[in-house]
Amino acid sequence: MNTQAIATGNPVLRVPPASPAAAAAYFSASLAFHADVSDVAAALGSGAEPGFVVLDSRSTASWDQGHVPGAIHLPTALVADRAAGLLDPEVPVITYCWGPGCNGATRAALALAELGYQVKEMLGGFEYWVREGFAYETREGPERRVADPLTAPAGDADCGC
Repeated sequence: MNTQAIATGNPVLRVPPASPAAAAAYFSASLAFHADVSDVAAALGSGAEPGFVVLDSRSTASWDQGHVPGAIHLPTALVADRAAGLLDPEVPVITYCWGPGCNGATRAALALAELGYQVKEMLGGFEYWVREGFAYETREGPERRVADPLTAPAGDADCGC
């Protein structure tokens, strides 16, 4: 550890980084709990069976405003009562809500996990689905916006990550 960085008050290194083994365990666990918007879109658009279902945990008004094509609508507050009628417990569920500032997908994922479902949360939610330029459905029909260059690769379908 660079003691000079600590001595100068470097706020980034005030708390030293985790050991490589602890970091590997943490980041591995993170990938077990989260899915990326682009990865979800690629799996859904591949033409093959994705091996999961997508669940929109927002209100009906939000669902009508726009949702991921093929998603199941199940508001967070109704998960405990309605999940068994809508979801196969053998199929992993990817939850989403509005965006990174909303924890509705996290609450829905918790409720599903407590019911015995395998679940991941889609990072970025519906906001990043739209911002990355993926097609979505509204009450009026399909829509798509131009990708925000700050959230999607410019001129390439692959961001390299």
